[in-house]
Amino acid sequence: MPMFDMNDAELPRNSELIPDGSFAKVTMTIRPGGVDGQGEHDRGLLKGPRTPGGDVLMLDCEFTVMAGPHARRKFWNNFTVAGGKTDEHGVSIGWKISKGTFRAMIDSALGLNSEDMSEAAKAKRVLRGLSDLDGISFVAKIKVEPASDPRYSASNRLDRVVLATEPEWQKVMNGETVPAQPSQMPAKAAAKPAPAGAAPAWAAPAPAPAAATASRPAWERPAAPAAAPAAAPPPAAAPSGGPSWLNG
Repeated sequence: MPMFDMNDAELPRNSELIPDGSFAKVTMTIRPGGVDGQGEHDRGLLKGPRTPGGDVLMLDCEFTVMAGPHARRKFWNNFTVAGGKTDEHGVSIGWKISKGTFRAMIDSALGLNSEDMSEAAKAKRVLRGLSDLDGISFVAKIKVEPASDPRYSASNRLDRVVLATEPEWQKVMNGETVPAQPSQMPAKAAAKPAPAGAAPAWAAPAPAPAAATASRPAWERPAAPAAAPAAAPPPAAAPSGGPSWLNG
């Protein structure tokens, strides 16, 4: 009869979530879903629709924290690469969002300024296929996302990619611990009843307009839609040695 020695088994990790708004360097691994993408490099790479009859194809990604107090912790994200709602040009809105995120990952991984549109920088953003993103390491801000179904608990997700123009990027790359900046807005306090004799809310004078917020840096502003965007990521040639972000 076979015997299983459990003495050397690793104990389950604490299920406590990474604090909301944490900064960390992460590595992304693509979990193939069995559906072909565009081109030879993306054979069996994508994850199919969640619902019967759906047309959304996704990239199923696992993120592992590389260093710091949350080293080796993992979280997961799906990125739409085709299908779903479309814009006025018939382009998948989900893909446009994912494409911007993937570009940010490359810029963060290589320390590129996102406004750098030199030929050398542009060449580093060209991939042979989405599979070239497998194994990319970049600086991320991590959020806690409440579950939409009450049967499940909240989970960690990628809030956004941190770019080289942000002070947190250099600190994380230097191995410093950056204080978390929570992404979730605190719940609004319940409205208190007005004291007796107080004027009704509709009679109160209108509040003064708030001061305009300072304009955000260019890398935070959404990119203007292209005049004639492609319906899907075009297959592009990359250096034979592999994705350019791996080559530095």
